[in-house]
Amino acid sequence: MIYRFLADSVLIVHLLFIGFVVFGGLFALRFRWVALVHIPAACWGAYIELAGGLCPLTTIEVGFRRMAGDAGYSGSFIDHYLLPIIYPAGLTRDIQLWLAGLVILVNVAIYSRLIYRLRLSRPT
Repeated sequence: MIYRFLADSVLIVHLLFIGFVVFGGLFALRFRWVALVHIPAACWGAYIELAGGLCPLTTIEVGFRRMAGDAGYSGSFIDHYLLPIIYPAGLTRDIQLWLAGLVILVNVAIYSRLIYRLRLSRPT
């Protein structure tokens, strides 16, 4: 029972982390200090997608599921939880590259806006 709870907790943290990777730059527009945490998180998310690797949170979750007596799953968090919803045909390398590019593009746009606003607010 405790291992299933731990696996579900890691799943929730993982989902929140992915949301932060994708949308955290929006918080940085309001709270500048968020950029100090978000930029490394976004870089990590893009790296995992570009490298085709597995996030350590996936490994931890699957380990807890196996300790709980479940079969666990193979592949990534995106493969197992998000892919059936977003991409029913399956996660290909091209889609992973597209996702990484999207994360990079969105964050470059957000941080460009933030830098622009910081320059405008600077006294001349």
